[in-house]
Amino acid sequence: MLRFISGDHCTEKEYKLDMDTPLGILEIIGTNEAVSSILFVEREERVHMREDDTPDVLIDCHDQLAEYFNGSRRTFSFPVHVKGTDFQKRVWEGLLDLAYGETGSYKDLALSIGNEKAIRAVGSANGKNKLSIVIPCHRIIGSNGTMTGYAGGVWRKEWLLRHEKNHENS
Repeated sequence: MLRFISGDHCTEKEYKLDMDTPLGILEIIGTNEAVSSILFVEREERVHMREDDTPDVLIDCHDQLAEYFNGSRRTFSFPVHVKGTDFQKRVWEGLLDLAYGETGSYKDLALSIGNEKAIRAVGSANGKNKLSIVIPCHRIIGSNGTMTGYAGGVWRKEWLLRHEKNHENS
């Protein structure tokens, strides 16, 4: 299970590590203590390579994501640091309850955090998630089963959901 690290890590040096994936480059950002961002970037080539001073937590994140993409990992266990309001953090924690290969709606998520009238606010918080894949905002779809927006692009969301369905029982 993910470990949420609290406190202000803004004063620590940030490191970046790019990862090639079937969906393009993922840029992993973090400190010596925790990962704070995993986002798809629109570049053709990796810019941030593994260096001697790359923190172990970023290398661990990279390796766990590689296992996810090869179908052998369903959950993540490295420390993460999220910046957001208490409400946003509740939404992101609620996303972790969506099992690998399953989907839910914004309404389902609002109900799961005990605030059924906050559907739009849940959607907004979902869109501010900086830990793609690891906090699985890609598993949220429209109440009618349609694909809704995804910061990395709807085509990536569709791929991730297909990938999870294909590896659900392996």
